[in-house]
Amino acid sequence: MRLTKVQITDFKSIRNSNEFDIGDVTCLVGKNEAGKTALLQAIYKLRPIVSADTGYSVTDDYPRRDVSDYEHEIEEEREHSIVACLTYKLDETDISAVNKYFGPKTLKSDILTISKAYEQSDINWELSIDNIAAFQSIISRYTILDKTSKALKDCSTLAEAKEVIANLEQTEAIKSIAKWLDAIIAEGSIKDYIYNKIIAPRIPKFLYFDEYYQMRGCDNIDALKERVAEKQLKKSDHPMLGLIRKARLDLDSLLNPGRTRDLKNKLEGAGNHLTKSIVKYWSQNKHLQMRFDVRPAQPEDPEGMREGTNIWAEVYDTQHMVTTELGTRSRGFVWFFSFLAWYGDVQRERQNVILLLDEPGMSLHGKAQGDLLKYFEEELVPNHQVIYTTHSPFMVDPTRFDRIRIVQDLSYVADEPLPLEEEGTKVITEVL
Repeated sequence: MRLTKVQITDFKSIRNSNEFDIGDVTCLVGKNEAGKTALLQAIYKLRPIVSADTGYSVTDDYPRRDVSDYEHEIEEEREHSIVACLTYKLDETDISAVNKYFGPKTLKSDILTISKAYEQSDINWELSIDNIAAFQSIISRYTILDKTSKALKDCSTLAEAKEVIANLEQTEAIKSIAKWLDAIIAEGSIKDYIYNKIIAPRIPKFLYFDEYYQMRGCDNIDALKERVAEKQLKKSDHPMLGLIRKARLDLDSLLNPGRTRDLKNKLEGAGNHLTKSIVKYWSQNKHLQMRFDVRPAQPEDPEGMREGTNIWAEVYDTQHMVTTELGTRSRGFVWFFSFLAWYGDVQRERQNVILLLDEPGMSLHGKAQGDLLKYFEEELVPNHQVIYTTHSPFMVDPTRFDRIRIVQDLSYVADEPLPLEEEGTKVITEVL
């Protein structure tokens, strides 16, 4: 399925973003402080790839100026505001998955809408389904007597159908129908069953990436293993773990490799693979090689890395014949490398994600930003939808103005206070 529309309300600088269309690539263009990051974060928290980031907090996310008034209204039994409302279009594989079990007349529409409000754990959803057609399709799959079939089709509720089944001779067909009824009743209804068991697992998650997810270039493996166990990962841990998995390793094998040569070979292989990926799109310097090393900690290593075992990511420049730590390279290079490490792991596991990239080219020269757009087009778009923010003209494809959405907040430039409906971050499509 593909995300087609987004609307954000009552989130940080956003009162009502307006509903806006989403394509294969969507470029959110706006000045600093326009609310571009807030838009991505509101989308991300609805269905994030990092489960700990799920949900919206009134304290952290509601427009700060009015949060106290909002909390008083909630105490008076007002319902919480919906933050994000997303519309998807089911594709042929989604529809076929439903038809396989419930027949071609079950789905009345190929549109799915999901949303979530403040302090809400579950997702609201809406999918148009013909419950009667779905139930009749289940019955028609089995060979049963006509009068039995008619009796079941005349039932107005699932509970009534189950009662009819209980009073019939328990043939294999009847037992199969009974199992279907039990499974559906356990979910609540046919509509709930179709969404929970078939549609929901197919909804893409969101991978959000900004400069805070950049790797340091070195880490203590023992401390990283502890953070994984306690589910207290730092943002920079995600690309590092992606890198380790890309080498077909895990934290235990790094600490206890069994044979040094096996470990060195795998680290070298990971470095070679990433080198090819970077050099293909990093036109600033084609003489770089990625190298990785795992060594026991030393007393004068960086703080937090003086005990146990450390992993180091390094860059060897074949032109100048010098090795430098990844963390000392340009911010643009570190951003690109960190994203490749994490995304490579997502790609390897074939995860169904929509990519949300916040100012991806901010630290890159104009030529490198062009390289990044080429990378988006050739490597990301064939597999994922991409939504990214920018205020750089070099990050806007001049041949695809249809991808651009303008993000603005007129509250900062208005001479007088604006009406409430005009306040805050808005998304508009008048590109020129």
